[in-house]
Amino acid sequence: MIKKHSLIILFVFFVISRVSFAESKIPASPRSRRAIQRVKPELEKVFKEKNLNYGSPIFIRIFKESMELEIWVKSENTFTLFKTYEICTYGSGTLGPKTIQGDGKAPEGFYFVTPQRLNPVSNFHLSFNLGYPNKYDRTHKRTGGALMVHGSCVSIGCYAMTNTGIEEIYAIAYAAFRNGQSFFRVHIFPFKMNKSNMEKHKQSKWIEFWNNLKEGYDFFEKNKIPPNVEVVNRKYIFETSE
Repeated sequence: MIKKHSLIILFVFFVISRVSFAESKIPASPRSRRAIQRVKPELEKVFKEKNLNYGSPIFIRIFKESMELEIWVKSENTFTLFKTYEICTYGSGTLGPKTIQGDGKAPEGFYFVTPQRLNPVSNFHLSFNLGYPNKYDRTHKRTGGALMVHGSCVSIGCYAMTNTGIEEIYAIAYAAFRNGQSFFRVHIFPFKMNKSNMEKHKQSKWIEFWNNLKEGYDFFEKNKIPPNVEVVNRKYIFETSE
């Protein structure tokens, strides 16, 4: 009996240690802790109402033209839309990818965010770095850096949210990381890439690039699982993610 109790104690200690270690790897600050504490109760309530688990893996999509940021949450083997947030601004307000430092444009493409890219002491309340330039951007010699999703509702090339919005997004991301997600994907599109919008923008100089983005958009629309994204021959390719 004593041995059994000892094993239980060791197991509990192991679980607590793992959680503590995971938390220590995620950037935090008094500001981010207060924000999470402020929004967490309502988030947990809404997650429960939607039959989703707070802390489950997440996926984000951004649409420039409609100025929307979507958070999708994993439920069993697919992702379910949790909430759509309005984007205040994204710099110049023009469609098309960021190509050069100082052009005032926000990126389009396929990015991912690790715990280390959270910034709990941002000059714009709270933020996370999108990881621009990614491999595709570097292959096309695009320049710039420090492209974020952040609060304060002002931007010269980042995706700016309200402070309330970024607090919720940050809290959801933090919970997913704390629960073991090693990174989450962020897919950024100029618009919802349906047939009518593609026809509307077919004369744009970016249409070839957007046709490539549409492959990733269609993959998720069909499967409700974000694809694994690679770059081959200067183009994005999409495969089933693990």
